[in-house]
Amino acid sequence: MEPSLERHRASAGGMTPGITVVGLGPAGLDRLRRSELDLLLEAPTVIVRTELHPAAADLAEERPVTFCDDLYRAGADFDDVYGAIAERVIAAGRSGSVAYAVPGSATVGERTVPLIEAAAAHEGIPCTVIPGESFIDAACAAVGIDPIVDGLQVLDARALPDPIPLHVPSLFTQIDSPMVAGEVALALGRTLPAEFAVTLVDRAGDPDARLIATTVAELPQATTGPRTTLFVPAADVGWFGLLTTNRILRAKCPWDAKQTHHTLVSHLIEETYETVDAVSALPAEAPMGEADLGAYAVLEEELGDLLLQIVFHATLAAEAGAFDVDEVAEGIRRKIVHRHPHVFGDVDATEVGEVLANWEELKNTEKRRESLMADIPVALPGIARAEKIQRRVAAVGFDWPDADPVFAKVAEELEELRAVADDRDRATAEFGDLLFAAVNLGRHLDIDPEIALSRTNDRFVERFRVVEELAEGEGRRMRDMDLAELDRLWETAKTIVSTVNTGSSFTLTPERNDQ
Repeated sequence: MEPSLERHRASAGGMTPGITVVGLGPAGLDRLRRSELDLLLEAPTVIVRTELHPAAADLAEERPVTFCDDLYRAGADFDDVYGAIAERVIAAGRSGSVAYAVPGSATVGERTVPLIEAAAAHEGIPCTVIPGESFIDAACAAVGIDPIVDGLQVLDARALPDPIPLHVPSLFTQIDSPMVAGEVALALGRTLPAEFAVTLVDRAGDPDARLIATTVAELPQATTGPRTTLFVPAADVGWFGLLTTNRILRAKCPWDAKQTHHTLVSHLIEETYETVDAVSALPAEAPMGEADLGAYAVLEEELGDLLLQIVFHATLAAEAGAFDVDEVAEGIRRKIVHRHPHVFGDVDATEVGEVLANWEELKNTEKRRESLMADIPVALPGIARAEKIQRRVAAVGFDWPDADPVFAKVAEELEELRAVADDRDRATAEFGDLLFAAVNLGRHLDIDPEIALSRTNDRFVERFRVVEELAEGEGRRMRDMDLAELDRLWETAKTIVSTVNTGSSFTLTPERNDQ
């Protein structure tokens, strides 16, 4: 590597030609080493990123410096500001030696430094970086944690990850305004209780540094400043909390300790169906349109129940030494990356049909199938199995071009069933053909047949309960009423019950089929 491209990391020594970046540490100039202080005092030109730091103010009292706060005021966003600061430092470095001083460590959270290093390397300007003491050291000392023994993650409050892992102690930097504090509180409140204790560390490293005990709920009202950091202790919440809780239950709960993969199967099936029920309660266009928060609350709970079953099976597999839940997640991640070459590779696919065809071809290669019909679970419910069969063959072009011929096919199968209705065996076969064609029609109309049937069942149950109440209100028993009277109650029930989907109809007499 050519000397001009080398990324220097110096222990403070003397001023080198070109640009020397110096970290000012977390507090005043008194925390700097003598060599670093001498360098800043003797440099021909000193540029300081911001005056909002005690060491910067101290330095300005000792010698002339150029602050970059004017660039903050003029910039449209932080990217603009950091770019302008880098340009100012590079311009000074072209004509002589310049020291560029930044708060804290020059290698921790300093977005201007990499920009300066890259530009200096491109122009052949020598650039030396003296890191300096990080605020992280002072903050850890203030809250009493050892980042090696206790663990530590450092997050930028202005660029939070989603989700936020909280299983290790965390420092949230740049809590410099009530708005940022509120955004962090909102993010933490997704998993932490409102009364969870957190600590604001203000002016870490200063003699007058403050520790402000507060809670997640009270955080938006806290007083913050340009040197405020939030400390959040480790908590067993969210994804990692679920894993930990499941392992504890496995070890200490008599019921959990007795479970095997096979004893959990019925629970897995039950939770799956309950999740399907919750999905079917959502509006057909969800997640588009106005969110039904009540329905989503039910779905959230059911997804949690289903997720527990997945975690539980992974915990048992880890006990057997087969795999753990992280391997499960990584396995499916790799699989979906491999099966989406049009996203992660160089394959072109702009239509859904092309995507599905690629998907099935890749699955065939991965699983070394001898037939497209291989590995379709026989234990699937009939409707779900029919849809899976149809989707698989459609991926290789064995499908109707659109819905019109499928409507005709459903009508054809209905007539064939009518013709053999008196022959039980033949009628059973034709009824199966009719159901298969109906599933195919739903697929072409982009309607999930399982959800459609579930909604129809629910709607019928709701209406029939109203019929029962109406009959009881008239002081009569349904078994004593004739078909015409029951149909009258049914029509009344339909006007009482508000329906989500008005496309279906139920009738008790062949003469009436209106909705």
